[in-house]
Amino acid sequence: MKHNKIVVGISHGDINGISYEVIIKTLIDNRIFDFCTPIVYGSPKVAAYHRKALNIHNFSLNNIKTPEEANPKRANIINCIDDNIRVELGKSTQSAGEASFIALEKAVNDLKDGKIDVLVTAPINKDNIQSENFHFPGHTEYLAKSVNSEEVLMLLVSENLKVGVVAGHVAIKDVPKEITKENILKKLQIMNQSLIQDFRIRKPKIAVLGLNPHAGDNGLLGTEEQDIIIPAINQAKDENILALGPYSADGFFGSNNFNSFDAILAMYHDQGLAPFKALAFNSGVNYTAGLDIIRTSPGHGTAYELAGMDKATPDSFRQALYLACDIFKNRNEYREISKNPLKSHDLKNLE
Repeated sequence: MKHNKIVVGISHGDINGISYEVIIKTLIDNRIFDFCTPIVYGSPKVAAYHRKALNIHNFSLNNIKTPEEANPKRANIINCIDDNIRVELGKSTQSAGEASFIALEKAVNDLKDGKIDVLVTAPINKDNIQSENFHFPGHTEYLAKSVNSEEVLMLLVSENLKVGVVAGHVAIKDVPKEITKENILKKLQIMNQSLIQDFRIRKPKIAVLGLNPHAGDNGLLGTEEQDIIIPAINQAKDENILALGPYSADGFFGSNNFNSFDAILAMYHDQGLAPFKALAFNSGVNYTAGLDIIRTSPGHGTAYELAGMDKATPDSFRQALYLACDIFKNRNEYREISKNPLKSHDLKNLE
């Protein structure tokens, strides 16, 4: 599928949260249409409700039925849900969960079919979306299943910080089972490849955090570093991946040591995401690395407490849209330059 501009699909997320607010506040800037054609998968009726609640009059969405009908100079919307759905600002409802899944499923199917180029997912409620059709802890796991990808990496991205995790949406009690040499190595492989093809970093430098306090203190506070993490790092180095560590998580972020690396691999969700969000909450983007498709999302949740109050900042959602487009262009360039690589030669035979 070839376009003059990147076609960006946007799933509307939870209709009772701030999703429509950040979507509208992003797309109201006409400069967006200079480089992409946005298509919201959602509801014109729900969009109009939020626009009225936010007292926004100078914005409208172009109603279409298929991506092929999209107006490249407008923000477009495909109606995916029943017009009788009820918006209840700030509340978690079953109907909102169903609506978020229906829009997500439609957008993902169009993405897989090549009808849109990238996907930006607005925040869902991970509880009310659960059903027979959606039984995943989040977008990341659903997308991996949808495109039959065995391994993916949740990667949080800001201008100066990229953080991935080995154990993503996993209960703390189950984290130790996820921390294996094989899992760490797989995440390092995905991270390294993503940094090269998606972010145009020729030789990524990756920091690996320890699992235990003070990275185990040479076995005093745990042996996972010595038994699992260091062997994984050494194996990664054997595969020409520049991975260093393990570093103590508290000292690593507290000393600004993260500025010396292109990305950081944390062992579990809050170890990586808590400092990331403390440093880049308003601009952070959640990117699913390791997929053939491109999906980004703002780094925040539904924020029910702000719904309809005109207090939500669109910065993170806007950055998610920008990043999806940047990665699309970077991947195309990477594929182009990788088509006919130079053959390797044994220099000894040239002497």
